[in-house]
Amino acid sequence: MKQALIWLCAATLIFGLMSCDRIFPSGDLVQKVSDGDTIAVKDAKGSKINVRFACVDAPEIPHSKKEKQSKSSVFLNQFDWGAKAQERVQQLVNQGGDRVKLNITDSDRYGRKVAEIRLPNGTFIQEVLVREGLALVYRPYLNKCPSRNIIEQAEVQAQNSRRGVWSDAKFVKPWEYRSLYK
Repeated sequence: MKQALIWLCAATLIFGLMSCDRIFPSGDLVQKVSDGDTIAVKDAKGSKINVRFACVDAPEIPHSKKEKQSKSSVFLNQFDWGAKAQERVQQLVNQGGDRVKLNITDSDRYGRKVAEIRLPNGTFIQEVLVREGLALVYRPYLNKCPSRNIIEQAEVQAQNSRRGVWSDAKFVKPWEYRSLYK
């Protein structure tokens, strides 16, 4: 009888600890998916932080009135891929219960934190986006990317499998789009 009680207490403790993450969620709360490589989070202290994804660059979404009204095929192509990247980030964030874990690597010129972003289960969001061809490796800042090898391997796989933007001969890389059209 005593042994059964010990087992019952141990099982209750183990199952209780397993569900602690649901009661006391870990990570930062995502408030908004701004685009395919930027999110806004609220940290444990309640501060809002704008976070730019480290290692990658995702296609653009329209920001200005001119962009939103554009009929240009270059603009529309960029914005279509940008919307797909943004939707995928939103799906991933939803999967993680709107929580992410940040590994902040830098700050950018706009005051955003630059970070590698993982879901509570360890899924690396940038890797998923690159592997699916919804973001590209952003080489100018790759030296500040602790998971550089993972990201580069994901891109090679996406290119070889012609996934996402790699299947689109008309796609303009995000940094080229910005330098030409912004």
